[in-house]
Amino acid sequence: MSISSNLAQINQRIHAAAIKAERDPAAVHLVAVSKTRPSTDIIEAFQAGQTIFGENYIQELVPKLAEVTEAVKWHVIGHLQSNKVKYIAGQVALIHSVDRISLATEIDRQWGKLNKICDVLVQVNISGETSKSGTTEEGAIQLVRESALLPHIRVRGLMTMPPFFDDPEAARPFFAELRRLSEVVTALNISGVDMTELSMGMSGDFEAAIQEGATLVRIGTAIFGNR
Repeated sequence: MSISSNLAQINQRIHAAAIKAERDPAAVHLVAVSKTRPSTDIIEAFQAGQTIFGENYIQELVPKLAEVTEAVKWHVIGHLQSNKVKYIAGQVALIHSVDRISLATEIDRQWGKLNKICDVLVQVNISGETSKSGTTEEGAIQLVRESALLPHIRVRGLMTMPPFFDDPEAARPFFAELRRLSEVVTALNISGVDMTELSMGMSGDFEAAIQEGATLVRIGTAIFGNR
């Protein structure tokens, strides 16, 4: 299967899952996870209509920023070290993985130098797994409050990674919990905070995530094949 046919199949499944959940399919966006993939794969996917690409590692993303001249939107979806932020300032559309105020502060500082605003999501470790990045639910509310005070950051929503299950239905409660937390934050009416995005769901469970309210699904293997 080619990248373009894989993309077509995934987009059909996203559309069907949204319709089943009585949601507007246009409200769900596909983030093609392109980590470990060469720039040629990204360009091929872009030519097939894919615009958003998610990268996990800054040392991989930086050369791709130079190699891919197409009008792609880059998202950072992996754990981000504060000392790497300067390499991507002003060049990514969304950072999914803000899990501590020190990182938010550094993003604010680097984007501030460019007089730009960075859209971010707060990463929540809903499952509490020690192997996963992300703040606690209580910590997320505090982090949203503190990040909202930073002038060059705009909090746009939340992100999570549930445990891996063979059965996608087993991940559903974690997706539902992130949506509930998003509603809690919305009800707080924090100035400048806009809970429009829920980044959740991957190749194995994105349909369940869409039914629970995902607006961004992060899919790599089902598009590009096994690494």
